[in-house]
Amino acid sequence: MRKISQKLLIATLAASLSATVAAQAPAGTGTLDKVKASGSITVGHRDASIPFSYLDDKQQPIGYSMDLCAKIVDAVKTQLKMPNLKVNFQVVTSATRIPLLANGTVDMECGSTTNNADRQKQISYVVTTFVTANRYVAKKASKVSKLDDLKGKTVTSTAGTTNIKWLTETNAGKNMGMSIIPGKDHAESFLNVETDRAVAFFMDDILLAGLVANSKNPGDFVVGSEAYSVEPYGIMVRKDDPAFKKLADDTIKGLMKSGEIEKIYNKWFMAPIPPKNINMNTPMSAQLKKVIANPTDSPDPAVYQ
Repeated sequence: MRKISQKLLIATLAASLSATVAAQAPAGTGTLDKVKASGSITVGHRDASIPFSYLDDKQQPIGYSMDLCAKIVDAVKTQLKMPNLKVNFQVVTSATRIPLLANGTVDMECGSTTNNADRQKQISYVVTTFVTANRYVAKKASKVSKLDDLKGKTVTSTAGTTNIKWLTETNAGKNMGMSIIPGKDHAESFLNVETDRAVAFFMDDILLAGLVANSKNPGDFVVGSEAYSVEPYGIMVRKDDPAFKKLADDTIKGLMKSGEIEKIYNKWFMAPIPPKNINMNTPMSAQLKKVIANPTDSPDPAVYQ
């Protein structure tokens, strides 16, 4: 009888403790509840995705995506009535951005991340904010002008990207015999070409343009004319969090409707940008204009043709 009583007592105490914890827990488990409870929001950013999300000469995150995310942060402050909400910044890489978002380390990812169906199984995207294409950069001296010229050559792409996935599948599917060096980030991948460790670097063309423009000898490089895939970019948020996604979507859609997004775009793509005052000189594409007229978070490349 004594053992039974002890077990009953333990069970009763456990049930009581669970009820107390449940009563103290936040009413919801979404990002807005998390932010309200903690008094802070954490923005994930890249360190070398020029001009979307990168570090300036003071090691502060800046860029097109960062400006858009700042608007979302402002909307969070307004909705939660927390004007003094603390904003934290966390560097992420191509390999860590999804895990760090999913596990709650960052609350949104503001970089240059392609929206595709596979990733949407793990996370969600705010409406598309840029459309680019997968191409390669090589030195002009290499005389590379098309994909077939790279048969049997050493090439590179950044780990954790859709580009390296495409490159690996294409290499095997077309029996091209390329050796693929994964770079830990875009800067390292580009360095592989700069130092002749690799003949070509496959990545989104706008990122390649930024890397070339900020290199020591921009005239040494050429971005290939062949486009291998359409890459729509979006700000990532956690999956199954409709309240935060709606707030973020509504914020970006508002910028699109008012025309403010065009001003932000021109700031980063049509004017000199820090730290070297390079001008990307990249007018807004027809694909992005189409998205601004009819916002979408679709991962289907055909939607952006």
